Amino acid sequence: MLVDIHNHILPGLDDGPKSIEEAVLLAENAVSNGITHIIATPHHHDGKYMNPSSVVEEAVVNLNKELDERLIPLEILPGQETHIYNTLIADLNNDLITLANSGKYILIELPINHIPPFTFDILFQIQLKGFIPIIVHPERNMVFRKDKQKLYDLVNKGTLVQVTASSLIGVNGRAIKKYIKYLIKHNIVHFISSDAHHYLKRPFLLKAAYQYIREKFSEGHVSYYSENAKHVINGTSFQPKRPISFKKVRD
Repeated sequence: MLVDIHNHILPGLDDGPKSIEEAVLLAENAVSNGITHIIATPHHHDGKYMNPSSVVEEAVVNLNKELDERLIPLEILPGQETHIYNTLIADLNNDLITLANSGKYILIELPINHIPPFTFDILFQIQLKGFIPIIVHPERNMVFRKDKQKLYDLVNKGTLVQVTASSLIGVNGRAIKKYIKYLIKHNIVHFISSDAHHYLKRPFLLKAAYQYIREKFSEGHVSYYSENAKHVINGTSFQPKRPISFKKVRD
């Protein structure tokens, strides 16, 4: 089993595939990367797209049916990439979906150019409700890139982190690739996912990302990330590696 926990494969819901045919091509791209299970995570509550649970669930059923008819060996599961907002907690049992309906993990997206003042409180409240927040692609956030310790602080308090495969292998520039390597060395990364949107422009690239991890870090790192993704589907807990602070210890 190889799981991708963050992508935009559902057609017509956001900036992912515009048609079922494009979604099928993206699904075939996933299979070519060795992926067997996809948690579809359309944008939600980001100021442009609203994809409540009922909409996502219906789209997942329709796409799975299409893949079955075409004998494409891939299972789609429901999820959301929820942009953080100040009333998010009130929607936890309504419009929001835990990843794969596991009852445990929730993808959270932050803005690119700042960290909202209510972020720490929202992430803490999510955990108090019994859920585990996963911050997506922190490498895109200007504040996290400037101050890695802020991301460490969130992880140290129970938040998990997912980085994007394309960023890891350098598609989005050397600086971001270097930043992610720092995060990995400090045990700040828990998942590597595709954030795939299009079979040509933004494909899965998960195979290349895992190969990079295998070559630059270890097979143990590959197992860690792939097993963590399985825990998400199953709604089970795992013990994250202890994060290492970026602050230098003074003698």
